[in-house]
Amino acid sequence: MILLAFETATEACSVALWNDGDVLERFELAPRRHAELALPWAEALLAEAGIARAQLDAVAVGRGPGAFTGVRLAIALAQGIALALDRPVVPVSTLAALAMRAAPDRLGPVRILAAIDARMGEVYSGAFRRADGTLTALSAESVAAPDGVVLPDEASGWWGAGTGFAAAEGALSTHLASRMSAIDRAALPRAGDVARLAAPEFAAGRALAPERVEPAYLRDRVALTLAEQQARRRAAE
Repeated sequence: MILLAFETATEACSVALWNDGDVLERFELAPRRHAELALPWAEALLAEAGIARAQLDAVAVGRGPGAFTGVRLAIALAQGIALALDRPVVPVSTLAALAMRAAPDRLGPVRILAAIDARMGEVYSGAFRRADGTLTALSAESVAAPDGVVLPDEASGWWGAGTGFAAAEGALSTHLASRMSAIDRAALPRAGDVARLAAPEFAAGRALAPERVEPAYLRDRVALTLAEQQARRRAAE
């Protein structure tokens, strides 16, 4: 199985090539350069592996949530390549890919809260359980103020990953401090993990026709109104 994967939903740009379990990846913190880097990286990875585009079985993509522009770009890249090659697309939650960054595998089963800074005083978040390399969602993905994030059970010992824990001066970290074992505030989703999650989905026949792939935005607007900005400033004073 050969998959090409894109993840551009955050300030990081990442492209990966999955070749029967071997992963080649390019990753860089590159705000506003995703469109410039993603396709050349994809071509470079294929050349490095000696693989032609026609050998791809599918294209995997981080479908969000995350930055609107970044999510749209990844979906457009995946759809364009897949349509040109008549291949399917495997959409993967960006939060699920981020959850793969938390806690070393040697710890066994772990509960993970993945969170991405959504700006506007909010975070995107999703709870997962990882065991034996398999990730299971424990909650629906959501967007909320940090103090509105609710874990799906009362257990402690959770692992946190993502920029959502650093947002709003670490409000989410403070809100859930008593429940967390460790938090990696700098963790970012990577295309290599998108590919790792996409491979079993493709094998199970859960790939989609390119035109059926939809982004996960979780909210319908990208900026506060002037009145909302003023209200937030007053509340902070």
